Amino acid sequence: MVDNSYIKKRPCRICRKWFVPNPRVGDRQKTCGSNECKQKWRNKKCAQWNRQNRVTFQTNYLDKKLQEVKNQVNSSDKPLPQVPQSGNKSKLPRELIQKVIGAQEFVIAQYLAQVLLRSFQEVIRAQSVDIISEVKRLPPRDHSRGDSQLRSP
Repeated sequence: MVDNSYIKKRPCRICRKWFVPNPRVGDRQKTCGSNECKQKWRNKKCAQWNRQNRVTFQTNYLDKKLQEVKNQVNSSDKPLPQVPQSGNKSKLPRELIQKVIGAQEFVIAQYLAQVLLRSFQEVIRAQSVDIISEVKRLPPRDHSRGDSQLRSP
């Protein structure tokens, strides 16, 4: 058991100021106690948790959209329930697709298209960063060896 009569000072994980932790909190205290540091630490930890639990949000998002469509189908006599709008503004004939495959299947297809689009965008961004870094490493055309040899005095 750790003796609480003497707790060592430690640096705040946000502002790096040294502080003595509250005896009741002890080793669990990570910040100096200022409201700004506490809020930044909380935001950092929430963002980390969200990155690690991304699948949870994806399934909740899809479940919510499917439940909305299911409730609309059960509550109304309309032949076509209104499918929630996705983030992308595609020019697809939504009503025709919905008639052919159904509302819930259309929501799932929209979701899969969003996931694919997002993954393609991530790959393209990574490739563009690689291309830019390669271009920066190339010497300028004026100073390349081939240009100086081709010039005639």
